Amino acid sequence: MAEVNELNQLEIRILGALIEKQHTVPDSYPLTLNALLAACNQKSSRDPVIEATEAELLVALDQLREHGWVAEVSGGRVLRYEQALAKVLRIPSQSVALLAVLMLRGPQTAGELRLNCERLHRFADISAVEGFLEELASRPSAALVLQMPKQAGARECRWCHLLAGAPSLVQADVPQLDLVARVANLELELEKLKAMLVDMQENQGARA
Repeated sequence: MAEVNELNQLEIRILGALIEKQHTVPDSYPLTLNALLAACNQKSSRDPVIEATEAELLVALDQLREHGWVAEVSGGRVLRYEQALAKVLRIPSQSVALLAVLMLRGPQTAGELRLNCERLHRFADISAVEGFLEELASRPSAALVLQMPKQAGARECRWCHLLAGAPSLVQADVPQLDLVARVANLELELEKLKAMLVDMQENQGARA
């Protein structure tokens, strides 16, 4: 089984794009190299948007093939590529759909995931989405998703995938970081005022 923390951004984009196109354009799946490149560099439904080259794609595909994430399929005059995420991670199709959308669009709430997964898998309600997310987050072998800290002013927490390792959660909430910095500055000013007060008291004592 491949390690879940060995994938880079392009490898993750390749897997997400293959899963997406398997459901949205099944007649064209498995994908040719040109079709896969177009899917990876697609501007819509992608966060972040990338501009990978064919050479970069081939290097990433070699790495994915080596660990069993992707397989080459002979068809006609050109090679085609298919993903094997469910087989490698041993997860159901519902979980594959959730991971694919997280890989393609970045962190999202359970409600956003339900909406964005519509073409890959239709979840009955948000609780169904949350159920599969919790299963992915509590896998005994290795967690595949993580519930991120709630952002200031947000009603719901977002989820992220862990296929590239743990994200930098320290930067997940900029307003909270600003507040911490302000508190630190206030504490520094308070210490300065205390020092000034001590000096004043000492000077008054010396004069007396």
